[in-house]
Amino acid sequence: MKHLSILFFIIMALSCKKAKENTSVNTDPVKLKTTEIATGLSNPWEILEGPNNELWFTEKGGKISRINLETKQVNTIFTVPDVASNGEGGLLGMVLHPDFTTSQFVYLVYNYNSSNGYKEKVVRYNYSNGSLNTPKILLQDIPANSFHNGSRLMIYADKLFITTGDAGNANNAQDKNSISGKVLRMNLDGTIPSDNPFPNSYVYSFGHRNAQGLVMVDDKIYSSEHGPNNDDEINIIQKGRNFGWPNVEGFCDKSAESNFCTANNVVEPLMVWTPTIAPSGMVYYNADLIPQWKNSLLLAVLKGSKVLQLKLKADKTGIDTATDFLVNDFGRIRDLAVAKDGKVYFCTSNGNNDKIVMVSPE
Repeated sequence: MKHLSILFFIIMALSCKKAKENTSVNTDPVKLKTTEIATGLSNPWEILEGPNNELWFTEKGGKISRINLETKQVNTIFTVPDVASNGEGGLLGMVLHPDFTTSQFVYLVYNYNSSNGYKEKVVRYNYSNGSLNTPKILLQDIPANSFHNGSRLMIYADKLFITTGDAGNANNAQDKNSISGKVLRMNLDGTIPSDNPFPNSYVYSFGHRNAQGLVMVDDKIYSSEHGPNNDDEINIIQKGRNFGWPNVEGFCDKSAESNFCTANNVVEPLMVWTPTIAPSGMVYYNADLIPQWKNSLLLAVLKGSKVLQLKLKADKTGIDTATDFLVNDFGRIRDLAVAKDGKVYFCTSNGNNDKIVMVSPE
């Protein structure tokens, strides 16, 4: 009888284990296919999911458009009148209010010509009747140039985060009185949050060269940043911290860099690339549709002409592996978006017949 009882418990344990295995999520890799959903574009810079099964995107010359994902119809919503496109500058980042159905605000960052020269500003528009109106300038006179303008936007916990480049003046990145070479943080009405790290300042972190990717994963802000001819970076942004540029390139692995890092409490990157790959927009993927990409950052790569998967550690504190996708298939890739159904969209940045492409399982 004792042996029968033991056998019964063994059978029950195996049955429970089998049932548990059968209900687990399938993590087997799936084959991927790409589908072009828009062509003939001119330097799209930002792409994001909007309401009503649509994608919204900016083009550097000033146009804001949306794509109906069912019909593939592209409609221009608005052309920003005072955009000045110069080199890498123009209409760049865009983000929609998190509660867009009731607060129909569109936040833009772009370059313009002012009486003080070429500058950058953050503007909030209202969306109504299929267009944008009633612009409100939240921040202007940000140093700008034909290169190193940063300009990725992100909203988290009712705060707007903005990356700014050093605009060719590297020393500004270490100057906390300058808003150049920084990650900035503001309230959604453009005021300075009372809990920012430096009194009466938009500056959230400093020592940045040209960050073009910004995404929140749980409570961690990941950024991608262009290095000079070496040391492109992935960082976790921390409040009030120094990220080293121009005194540090990549890790604190040279004598002078090590001394500066120690004296200034510099945050080292998670990952660097030499030769450089020119990392741009970045999203977090955690959907089931493409199981091999779960818990990963997906990075748009310009110079390297690919989508790069950065598989995160379980606690989100670092990167386990890096895997290339679509290498040289579409040329330079500027930004990505993840739809609610798990499909991924990206835009190219080749300057001629640019495209928006969908990635989905075969």
